[in-house]
Amino acid sequence: MLLGSQLRRLREARGITREAAGYSIRASESKISRMELGRVSFKTRDVEDLLTLYGITDEQERASLLSLAKEANVAGWWHSYSDVLPSWFPTYVGLEGAASLIRAYEVQFVHGLLQTEAYARAVVRRGMQGASEADVERRVALRLERQKYLVDESAPDFHIILDEAALRRPYGDREVMRGQLQHLIEISERPNVRLQVMPFSLGGHSGESGAFTILSFPESDLSDVVYLEQLTSALYLDKPEDVAQYEKALKELQSDSPGPSESRDLLRGLLQLS
Repeated sequence: MLLGSQLRRLREARGITREAAGYSIRASESKISRMELGRVSFKTRDVEDLLTLYGITDEQERASLLSLAKEANVAGWWHSYSDVLPSWFPTYVGLEGAASLIRAYEVQFVHGLLQTEAYARAVVRRGMQGASEADVERRVALRLERQKYLVDESAPDFHIILDEAALRRPYGDREVMRGQLQHLIEISERPNVRLQVMPFSLGGHSGESGAFTILSFPESDLSDVVYLEQLTSALYLDKPEDVAQYEKALKELQSDSPGPSESRDLLRGLLQLS
C-alpha cells in the first residue's frame, strides 16, 4: 500500500493517466489502479519502468522505492496459516501488523487482540464447527501470535469499545469467562490500550450497524482503512468520505461510553457476578 501510494503520487505529479502508465508496462489501466491500491504484487521491472516514465532519475530515490517493492513481495508470517483462514483475512492481518493506531468497536465477542487462549479456543470452535482439532489449534495459535503486536517495542495504540453484550455472551464455561474478564482488566492498564465498555443502560447508540475497525498507519501517504467483516467476505474502505463516517461514529461511541477507569469498574462488577 505504501509503495502503491507513492507510485500514484509520482504519476499524478507528472500528469500521467493510469492508461498511459499501464501502456508503458504492457498492462491495463485497471492493473495500475490495483498496484496503486497495494492489491497486487510488484514486478521489479514494472516499478523500474514506471519510475523512468515518472522522471525519477535520482539513484538513491529509485533504490529506496525498488527496495520497498522487494519488501512488498515478501510473504508475511501469517501466510503459513492460510490453510485455516478465510481468503480475505490475511490482508487484514497484514494491515493490522503495519498499523500505528487501531480503533475498533466490537459487539459479538471480545476483540481478537484481547482474547485469552481459552476464550479464543471457545470462539474458534463455535465458528469452525466440524473443523479438526488441529485446525482449531492453528487458528488459535494465529490469534495469539497477532496479540504480540500489543506488547512489543513498536506496539500500536489500541482504542477498543466493547459492547456489554460481548462481555455477557458466554464462550466456554464459567472459568473461561472469568479468566477473560480478568485479562481485560489487566490489559486495559497498558499505556497503549484504551478500553471502554458500552453499557446496556445507554440504549441506542452510533454503533447500531455492527462491529468495525479503523486502521491508521505511520506513513503520511497512507489513508486510514475501515475493515468490515461479513459472513463470506470482508470490505476494506479507504475513501475519505467513508472513513469519515466511521470515525464520526467511533467518536460518538467513545464520548457516550464510560471512560477507561469507569469501564474497568464495570468489568470488575461483571467479574464479581460471574
